[in-house]
Amino acid sequence: MNVTLRQIAYFTAVAEAGSVSGGAAAVGISQSAITDALKALEEQTGARLFERHARGVILTYPGHQFLRHARTILAAVADAQNALKTLPEAVQGTLPLGVTTMVSGYFLADLLARFRRVFPNVTVEVIEEERTYIEHLMINGEIAVAVMIVSTLDNRDALESEILVRSESRLWLPPDHRFMGREAIPLAEIVDEPLIALAVDEIVEASDLFWRAAGLIPKRVLRTASVEAVRSLVATGAGVAILPDMAYRPWSLEGDRIEARPLADPLPTLDVGVVWRRGSPLSTQAETFIQVARTHPAPRLRSL
Repeated sequence: MNVTLRQIAYFTAVAEAGSVSGGAAAVGISQSAITDALKALEEQTGARLFERHARGVILTYPGHQFLRHARTILAAVADAQNALKTLPEAVQGTLPLGVTTMVSGYFLADLLARFRRVFPNVTVEVIEEERTYIEHLMINGEIAVAVMIVSTLDNRDALESEILVRSESRLWLPPDHRFMGREAIPLAEIVDEPLIALAVDEIVEASDLFWRAAGLIPKRVLRTASVEAVRSLVATGAGVAILPDMAYRPWSLEGDRIEARPLADPLPTLDVGVVWRRGSPLSTQAETFIQVARTHPAPRLRSL
């Protein structure tokens, strides 16, 4: 098997865009070149990586597995390029890093792994807390940098932030749900569905705002702090959920399928970013972490 770095890059672009045309636009080549590269890649791997449909492509299970490794490969190549620019052994010490729950579960591991590869002599001490408390720690100078939900920052005058990824919300539902044939579903039709709420990182509070703005009261049947519980409940037909794409995975732990459909009503995105105190000099450890975070590939899953 002779898989090339270019094929991996093209595959990743299409997977993240959800279509061949979107992937071609992202890497700046023709659709025919992308199509030929994907065909050769599937022949070389012996696996069907995408399911094609009228609106684009969907990753198969082998495709999801390959995407995880493809992102690691691309990140490693980027790390190698960065290592040529900065001598990692010159950066040493400890970096206290604040994170919120959603970030810790779906963004932090790959980012930390990449940072450790580039700067192995820096020890990162992760502090996972509520957003409001992390803001308090940064304003007091107890931590220099955080990776967190920035959509709802309170102290914008005191804190600098830079968005790393914007995550849109979609409707999660089981494969046999009556909404499966729909292109986009309005909140007015979801309001009578049993709704499962994820009670982390102020997601419930944020959802209350868009439900109130629509003049609707959802029929919440369960609140849980476990995303895996939401997946299992949705997959087995206990209800539906409206959650950001960052948390979406197409299978529950039990192996049941979870589908996702766009919403007809525009909702605010969940924005993850890197945050530091405005006007304060940053340590070398904090500066290098921010640099790595800026170039870290966003964990996006485009499906269905």
